[in-house]
This record gives sequence, structure tokens and C-alpha cells, in this order.
Amino acid sequence: MGTASRTRENLEVQRSDHTTIRYTASGPAGGPVLALIHGWACDRGDFDAVTDHLPGDHRVLAIDLAEHGESRSTRDVWTIEEFARDVAAVLEAESVDTCVVAGHSLGGAVAVEAGRLLPDTVSHVVALDALHYLSLFPAQSEERTEAVARVFRQDFPAAVRGLVEGGSPAGTATALTDAYVEKMVAVRQPAGLRSIEGLVHWDMDAALRETKQPITVFAVRDLVTREAVDRYGARFDIVLVDLGSHHFPVEAPEGTAKLLAGVVGTR
Repeated sequence: MGTASRTRENLEVQRSDHTTIRYTASGPAGGPVLALIHGWACDRGDFDAVTDHLPGDHRVLAIDLAEHGESRSTRDVWTIEEFARDVAAVLEAESVDTCVVAGHSLGGAVAVEAGRLLPDTVSHVVALDALHYLSLFPAQSEERTEAVARVFRQDFPAAVRGLVEGGSPAGTATALTDAYVEKMVAVRQPAGLRSIEGLVHWDMDAALRETKQPITVFAVRDLVTREAVDRYGARFDIVLVDLGSHHFPVEAPEGTAKLLAGVVGTR
């Protein structure tokens, strides 16, 4: 695996609607490319330690989605499809011919859409504890969608805490949960609220029908339901992991890097 001596370059690409997407590139330009997409209300820094543990020959692109981390935008569209265009803009700027796209949480949905958008470029989609949550990812009824959005509109901090606690298996340290809540509550608005609305409006089943790449889901064992396995087990490969909470890429970077390198190495 890699070492902590990776040289990083912080770059940016301009899109329309005054959108500047910032990303970090490391590793040789000619190496196997891995694009990393953070979760909702998080940022590309979540992958710093993961990147350090990846093989040195990998070209790693860690991307801040619009209005997350250091990326900025004045756009009005906050759909999963539009986030995928942020990723596509980086891959185009980097002249990427083929790559694996891996996303955590909401980023897993964005990775699927990136695969649908770039069928000849994205060779494999990886979801890090994403896609299997039946209350968030498959398209919800209008009533359910509005109910979820209302919770976030009425008491954003409480809704964020509920989300974090729902992704925390028994035994997760309270200090860890509190740290995630504090970070995520600070997401830039209105993008934070609008993007969670975009997630519950996303038609995952339609996206999966039009995404031809293999999809691997690394899912926290204690958070996966039999219903989810029964519904999606034939469409994507669900690999159960014991690396921590929903935010395991932060908690177990070396283990996460090993999982990712295994996928990149088999493309």
C-alpha cells in the first residue's frame, strides 16, 4: 500500500453558474485513476488518509462537490445528476480515459450517476456505505419525500443528528458522533438542504437500469437489512464490512484503501 509521502496538487475546474469545483490530485498521471466523492455535508478531506494508504501508482482525484468543502456555486439545481456533472468536469479536465469512481453516502449516488453519464469512461462504480438505505436512496413517494425535507427544514441540526445516529452502530463513541454532527451542521446553505432534497427525489432504480458498469457496495454489516439485500443483491455486489460507522472511510482509512485498491486492481 501507499505511504504518507504522496505529493498532492490542489486544482480547480470552472463550470457554468459561477461554479468552481476544487479537487486534489495525487499520484502519477499515467496510473490507474480513482475518483473519490465525499458524502453529503462532508468534503474531500475525508479521503486524505485513505489516499495516503493507496498504492503509489494510483492516480487519485478527491473532489469537492459544489458548495461542499472549497467548491463554490451560485446554481439553482441541486440534483444528484448535477453533482455527477461536477465529477465529469474534473475527469474531463484531467483527460481521464478510464477510471473507477467511488463515493461515500450521497457520493455513492453521485458515483452511479457519473457512471450513467460517462459509460465509456467509468469502468466500475463503488459505493461506500451507500445505495442500500431504503429510506433514502430509492425514489420515495411525494409524501415521503416532503416528510423528509420538512424534518430538515424545521430543525436542521436535529435532522443531521438523527441521520448521523442512524448510521452509527451500537458502541460507536459519542464523541465521534458529535464530531460528525458538528461538521455536517455547518454545511453551506441553501445547498445543504437542497442537496438532501435532491437525494430523496433521486430515482435510483431508473439510474441503475441505465448504468451498465459493475457496482460494488461496501456496506457496514450492522446497518444492512435483509430487505435491501433481497431488493438489490442481484444488481450490485454487496460486501459487508466491519470498519466502524457509516463514516468508516474516516475511521478506518487503511482498511478502506485496501478495499478500493482491490477494485481498481481488477478493472
